[in-house]
Amino acid sequence: MAVDEGVAPAAGSTEDEAVHRLKPNAVGLLGVVFMAVATAAPITAMTGNVPFMVSSGNGIGAPASYLVAMVVLAIFSVGFTSMAKHITSTGAFYGFISYGLGRTAGLASGLLATFAYVVFEPALIGIFSTFATTTLKDQTGVHVPWWAFAVLMLAINATGTWFGVSVAEKLLVVLLGTEVTVLAAMAVSVALHGGGPHGFAFAPVDPVNAFKGTSAGLGLFFAFWSWVGFESTAMYGEESRDPKKIIPKATMISVLGVGVFYVFVSWMAIIGNGQAEAVKAASSANPLAMFFDPTERYVGHWAVDVMQWLMITGSLACGMAFHNCAARYLYALGREGVLTSLKNTIGRTHARHGSPHIAGLVQTAVSAVLIAAFWIAGKDPYNALYVLLAILGTMAILIVQAVCSFAVLVYFRRNHPESRHWFRTFTAPLVGGIAMLAVVVLLVSNMSAAAGPESGSLVLKATPWLVALVAATGVGCAQYLKRRSPERYALLGRTVLEETKER
Repeated sequence: MAVDEGVAPAAGSTEDEAVHRLKPNAVGLLGVVFMAVATAAPITAMTGNVPFMVSSGNGIGAPASYLVAMVVLAIFSVGFTSMAKHITSTGAFYGFISYGLGRTAGLASGLLATFAYVVFEPALIGIFSTFATTTLKDQTGVHVPWWAFAVLMLAINATGTWFGVSVAEKLLVVLLGTEVTVLAAMAVSVALHGGGPHGFAFAPVDPVNAFKGTSAGLGLFFAFWSWVGFESTAMYGEESRDPKKIIPKATMISVLGVGVFYVFVSWMAIIGNGQAEAVKAASSANPLAMFFDPTERYVGHWAVDVMQWLMITGSLACGMAFHNCAARYLYALGREGVLTSLKNTIGRTHARHGSPHIAGLVQTAVSAVLIAAFWIAGKDPYNALYVLLAILGTMAILIVQAVCSFAVLVYFRRNHPESRHWFRTFTAPLVGGIAMLAVVVLLVSNMSAAAGPESGSLVLKATPWLVALVAATGVGCAQYLKRRSPERYALLGRTVLEETKER
């Protein structure tokens, strides 16, 4: 069987009929937005990243770096959403790149994206366990080992995925809503009090200051890191209502909404302390004071206590969203028979809930193994489990984002002349792809600084090689299938359900 790189297999075959599908019409626009924003974990991004950016990155220019990142990601999203209007697939990047650059590049990118989301969940479990252990001890005096919280989060994530996206959506709406509310309360209170002890200052949002400081590259990288997961909107296409309209809207809402929120909250946190005072707080033994101090001053001590608990639930929401993402990527690879044994295992969906339940359990097992390995090695759940796996996953997903931009360029050059546009399908994806490659360079050049105490870790040193190995495995598997099983190769990255095919 000859395989044309640009043609999807016909629907209605016995292969198609054997596919177990996700539950359709299970989530609307707001649900997809909440799922995507939850992966960004606003309270974790703010309290975890901003103090480090201020102390070791671009200083008071941290809000400006979020502004720069928002513009770049919005440009990237123009091409991404243009593709989403024509192709709906739970494999997201896997499907997009397969249609644009061919099945080999698609499988390599699909494995990289899967790998990224697989390691993101245990990373978030690391920071969740740290927040939970610390907060419980500080506020009640009770010490619970971090691994106990890790087990709890594994169980919650697995249960949420088993019962379908609508259940996960309801949990995330509550968790995300509370964390956004407490951050907004701090920021709005600072604004209403005239901008802090020294009044309003606009230097923190001056784009020029995004490129100044101790290490502007490190600050900009952390800004982009704070958005990781926004592109997960596309993987809920098969489960959403009217995906050709919902997914593009949800993506842009996620990018711009999160961006405006990040800029505003980080700006108010800095001027709420005072610019010099903010740098001092961020560099102290307790960098969270940069957020806790203005919250206590302008909202009340009760809000600080609440914020500590919401840091726990925020990281839980983020980890749950990543678990859902990983399960859907595993399912997407499984249902197309990349390996024949996968189609009736991770490629199956629950008969009642229409969820990728087996893929979710596999993801839970992989996360458990990784967490156990770090625990046995005596590693810290924050400095090692969270930081090292987050850097590993971020490198993989940024590369995939860059490749996806170039896939958009090729796809619209070959297809859909009626949709071609000088900005949407050419300039935006070209600029977005180049910008994403620049962010990868920022990551590579700042990895050691970002890793902090774990800068000498073997995991960190192996990160680029692990990413390269996963990509090479995808290329090798695709080429093997092309030669030995062209029928299976023909399905790679192609959605096999008629209503979600390319349009």
